[in-house]
Amino acid sequence: MREMRRRLRQWGIRPKKGLGQHFLASEGTLDKIADAAQLGPEDVVLEIGPGLGDLTRRLAQRAGEVIAVELDERMRLPLQGVRSEHPNVRVVFGDILEQDPAALVGRRPYVVVANLPYYITAAVLRHLLEAAQPPERMVLMVQRDVAERMVREPANSLLALAVQLHTRPEILFRVPPGAFVPPPKVESAVVRLTRRDQPPIPRADWPRFWAIARAAYQQKRKQLRNTLARGLGLAKSEVDAWLARAGIPGTRRAETLTWEDWRRLVRAAPAALDERGAGS
Repeated sequence: MREMRRRLRQWGIRPKKGLGQHFLASEGTLDKIADAAQLGPEDVVLEIGPGLGDLTRRLAQRAGEVIAVELDERMRLPLQGVRSEHPNVRVVFGDILEQDPAALVGRRPYVVVANLPYYITAAVLRHLLEAAQPPERMVLMVQRDVAERMVREPANSLLALAVQLHTRPEILFRVPPGAFVPPPKVESAVVRLTRRDQPPIPRADWPRFWAIARAAYQQKRKQLRNTLARGLGLAKSEVDAWLARAGIPGTRRAETLTWEDWRRLVRAAPAALDERGAGS
């Protein structure tokens, strides 16, 4: 921890609360994250938020190429040092949410590694999962409770549903606040998300599925017969008939639905859903 503080002073960098900056100072944790990415000399890595470049160096030693995207211009000099040591590192300054991941990696298969600021975790995940070319896998440091929601089945949020639709999530290990400078107020966890070859909902049904899911989760504590009617503009009698066809009681809640339930719900959906443009 002292060494990290010394380096931050050396570069004249004070962690910004507005950017959610907590610099990972644990050498052992940095090694574990790099190992968890399962990299080989042919792999291309998209690293989000390299900071001072401690994880970047480890990734560069394991992968063929690392493209590091950093928002904070104050990291320019530290990252120049990383680039001088590792010519297979390219640094891009900007907001990852404004970047096309496929363009950054030259349309090649890629792996994402990131220590994500907690406040943008959901936005970055959606950006990557919904990209025209999503990553093969992601190894991410996130807030522990977010990690636990990602892997919980049935999914209890739209974010968890998206993660599980696109990937197979697993929690690898926890990271205590003391591993960071400054320490966050909550515990962190490292997760690995491996892209599914066959999502639980067929790709052709995704527009309809998401229209239904968004309606169902608008008021996830309420019964499906009410949330679907309200969210999709359908009569309750029509929703009752739909749920009966799907074999799902109207008293169920969105957060209790298994993937088999979602498949039945999508297959049994009334034609009116598509006619009204709800599935577009």
